[in-house]
Amino acid sequence: MRKIIYFCLFLSCGCASSVQTHLDNLQTSFTNGQFELGAKNFSTTNDIKDQSNLELLINGIALFHENKFQKSDSVFEEYNHRNISEIDSSIIRETAGLLLGQGVNSYKPYMMDSLFVSYYQIWDLLALQDFENARVVINQSYNRQQNMSIEYKKLIEKNKDKIANEQNEIKNIISSYTADWLAFNDIMNPALMYLSGIYFLNMGDFENAITYLKRASGMVPDNTFIKQDLELAQQHVKPNNIIWTFTETGFAPRLHERNAGLFLPTIGMVYFTFSEPTFSNKSVQPQNSQMLANVDAMFMTEYNEYRINEILRSYTGAISKATLQATMYNSHSSSAPLMGILSSVYTISSSNTDVRTWATLPQYIYVSRIENTKSNLNNMDIDDTMKSRLKVGGNNLIYVRTAPNIMDTKIITLK
Repeated sequence: MRKIIYFCLFLSCGCASSVQTHLDNLQTSFTNGQFELGAKNFSTTNDIKDQSNLELLINGIALFHENKFQKSDSVFEEYNHRNISEIDSSIIRETAGLLLGQGVNSYKPYMMDSLFVSYYQIWDLLALQDFENARVVINQSYNRQQNMSIEYKKLIEKNKDKIANEQNEIKNIISSYTADWLAFNDIMNPALMYLSGIYFLNMGDFENAITYLKRASGMVPDNTFIKQDLELAQQHVKPNNIIWTFTETGFAPRLHERNAGLFLPTIGMVYFTFSEPTFSNKSVQPQNSQMLANVDAMFMTEYNEYRINEILRSYTGAISKATLQATMYNSHSSSAPLMGILSSVYTISSSNTDVRTWATLPQYIYVSRIENTKSNLNNMDIDDTMKSRLKVGGNNLIYVRTAPNIMDTKIITLK
């Protein structure tokens, strides 16, 4: 019996580490340019209807990198049609998480995830030269971001109320494990806003261009490239012979499991778990580029708030389980020791936290804006094959994803 119990403990403790291993393998595949293979190994099924939320995100971006833009857009559309709420939690979901651990629930995307879905869908459709549907996605993304901003503010207020009602011990836990990570004041994706603004500017839709470029400039006030395009929009002048290059580098933060404990007089030590971010090494900024999106900060904007609820939920669950464990041990039944051990196994196995994230997102997105001249083309930091596809003159968008072993480049003609 003891061997069985130890085996159960071993399996239960390995849950978070198993997820981390799968995400490590996924990042390795992407780093080596094996996008579809990485997505296939990560997914449990090839049928997108049966794929989990996270599998859809991984599959969609893998297909995008493989230049299968139509398929990528279809996968992201499947994600959109599920009407996933990044904020709301059902009673069933919360109960399952408390009783069985967060691993039993489907991946609950961050708001940032959904904004990146829109971002990559726009790239998909622009690559397909499907400008009409690109406009539809842009309009949807604007409404989505507006709604998320409202919901995010509600989340902050809810968390303030929750913390106010907690005892000082748990308040100290939340405070001590919430570091001063760089974060924004609101939900935002400046890369999505700027790409949308460039689209409208090239279409000659100056009013919409002003709306998006103003928002992008407000998000990244030091970016002079955005200001240049905003000035054109305000003057009702379309850009002429410009190349915009969006370069993605590094990987967004990853989560690992962390343990904490509190001594409660009536129960004893209560142990609970929660997640903590790990940041990748800072990537190199491309020459002549400017920061467009700090995805680390985008992630931490949400994570700082979700983590409060995560700690409170884990703490509440730990108290319930510790009470159960104490009751089993202190009962006068002859099987009390065995029941106590089994309750310990249950407590450990159901205490895992959720460390799943869209692990292939970039750490930073940089942008450059240059005039389309022969001299500038020769000096661009892309390979000769890509340079040969660029013609002097005209407006072009260039997407670049860098990693130690790959450079995925896509060129899109706008004019």
